[in-house]
Amino acid sequence: MSSPEEKKKKRKRMTTTKKKKKPSLVLSPTPQSTPNPSLPDDLLLSCFARVSRLYYPTLSLVSKIFPSLLASPELYKTRSSIGHTESCLYACLLFHPDRIPRWYTLCRKPDQTLTTNETMKLKKKKKSSGYALAKIPTPHSGPARWSGLVTLGSYIYNIGGPINDGDEEHSSSVLIFDSSSNTWREGPSMLVKRRYPGASVLDGKIYVAGGCKDCSSSSEWMEVFDPKKQNWELVSGPGAEICGYSINKSAGFDGKVYIFGNSKGLAYIPEESRWERVGWEMDTSWPWYSYAVIDNVLYQYNGGFKWYDTKVGLWRGLKGVKGLPKFPLYIARLADFGGKMAVLWERVLASTGFKDKMILCAVITLVRRNDEEIWGKVEWHDTVLTVPKSCRVDYALATTV
Repeated sequence: MSSPEEKKKKRKRMTTTKKKKKPSLVLSPTPQSTPNPSLPDDLLLSCFARVSRLYYPTLSLVSKIFPSLLASPELYKTRSSIGHTESCLYACLLFHPDRIPRWYTLCRKPDQTLTTNETMKLKKKKKSSGYALAKIPTPHSGPARWSGLVTLGSYIYNIGGPINDGDEEHSSSVLIFDSSSNTWREGPSMLVKRRYPGASVLDGKIYVAGGCKDCSSSSEWMEVFDPKKQNWELVSGPGAEICGYSINKSAGFDGKVYIFGNSKGLAYIPEESRWERVGWEMDTSWPWYSYAVIDNVLYQYNGGFKWYDTKVGLWRGLKGVKGLPKFPLYIARLADFGGKMAVLWERVLASTGFKDKMILCAVITLVRRNDEEIWGKVEWHDTVLTVPKSCRVDYALATTV
């Protein structure tokens, strides 16, 4: 017979054996952390300057003092001094029924520890790119649907448009978004009130054409903004007989500002202060589709990616782009993403009863092999945001900071 003491030891061993199980990976909550008080701000800024901007939205959640440091001018002076500048992709989303534009930026998702079951599910699916669109907690940017939006350096310019969304009243206002601090401010107003003008950038200046109430006046048809002088100047128009037509889109490249509307094409040459007609070889249908100027070449998507430059003088197909699903013509939004092409598009989700949609993004590397061939390679594409079906992507823009 076993003694009472031996029975007690036996029960203890059995209890310990039952409790031993194979450990599993679980989602662990992120510990609430604060920066070490011994680390001064200048050291933190030096560390942040060496981190990609893609991680800033996540870093801003770590500590209460991090958002102010990440938006400080000193941080971007440090980044510039060490040569760590990069492109930042922004998306303007319009939500119905309020039609208030909301701004998002591309970022990296924070790392997570997954359970064993979740890891097994991910292995069966396509590997995530790790990118997402993060909402910018910034004040209202003003109407964007009927204004001209362009980027210049680290700034996004929201030019003209209606005073209030849906109004017919034209506006001369200019709102400037500083992508280093993610804040909007008022800029110098235009000389002429404009609604849905054609806006483009060429050689560090912003050109705005059309959109005025009475565009028959050649002297008011176009104006140019010089960010160094911080002022607007009127540009001599192409002539009263062709100033009245509406402007669809404009693009600046190869030393010219191209403007199209009502099947009429014009080009303004600032160095010579003169206008010229644009022939049919440029295909006046391009303004109706999404387009972007990247490294002095005009790209568009109209069921396939095409490119145009003045050396070739003809539209040619972008070769080598594989792995992207087809998407509707008028949904794609193109942007110059640091010499690469960023594409945003939408797809309605059947799994939610068609009540929601996915915002998808792709980044394409562009390589020019000769005057007649440009090849594109898809670096990655993935779903970056889920939104209500009524939402849509209005603009895709990229700044440099």
